[in-house]
Amino acid sequence: MTTHDTSAEPRLLGSADVRRLAADLGLRPTKTLGQNFVIDPNTVRRIVRTAGVDTDDVVVEVGPGLGSLTLALLPQVARVVAVEIDANLAAALPGTVADYAPGLHHRLDVVHADALRVLELPGPPPSALVANLPYNVAVPVLLHLLEILPNLRHALVMVQKEVADRLAAGPGSRTYGVPSVKAAWYADVRPAGAVGRTVFWPVPNVDSGLVLLKRREAPVGAARADVFAVVDAAFAQRRKTLRGALSGWAGSAAEAERILRAAQVDPAARGEQLAVGDFVRIAAARQRDR
Repeated sequence: MTTHDTSAEPRLLGSADVRRLAADLGLRPTKTLGQNFVIDPNTVRRIVRTAGVDTDDVVVEVGPGLGSLTLALLPQVARVVAVEIDANLAAALPGTVADYAPGLHHRLDVVHADALRVLELPGPPPSALVANLPYNVAVPVLLHLLEILPNLRHALVMVQKEVADRLAAGPGSRTYGVPSVKAAWYADVRPAGAVGRTVFWPVPNVDSGLVLLKRREAPVGAARADVFAVVDAAFAQRRKTLRGALSGWAGSAAEAERILRAAQVDPAARGEQLAVGDFVRIAAARQRDR
């Protein structure tokens, strides 16, 4: 690990900066793109600190917006690859970095793209994801990036508090569900703190939370797509036992029960009681018979 660059500390964006930059662009934040911009420098410092990144890291940031978090990341890491769907914001970000962090602009790559459709990124493979994810697509974006970027070792994302709870939930929790299991396929996931509404402009009508992910080896025994198909089926009808919930996936309730027993899973259990390893065994048991 190397120390960060103290010779070119950026000026971070405060409330007045964010509003001025938005006005210069004629920007009206839209709910469609999940645009709520961080106006508190202490919050972005906290995100970077909690992420545990250093100057060996190449960081992918999704939804950089006006650059609040980008400016806090640049002195701490080797490179930031910022993926922005809004053409005007993508075009403006390099200029903002040149103005606020003139000694660090060479560390920034901006990719104008929908993060859900990105299949590769320029430069060295990213080792970390640090982002204030657009709340309306946070889970799909996170899972997509974990899938296509196998070199991601760790991630710190800010999401809606309810989504943060779901991602970090364990089996048996009332918030445990599809996002919990799928995230657990890729990483150890834990909550990393709450974020108040007033650090954003415009102020959202939901609370936010930080989630920290540490990549681990994927479970062995069945392919990811096969396991995720079981997960989707198991939670599609949460009130049903696995025997009933997996009947369509297996072809019949009787076949679902046979597969579950072969996987040593109680057919009377429900999806929220199972860990990712249990779903792997179910998928593997079905594959053995094919």
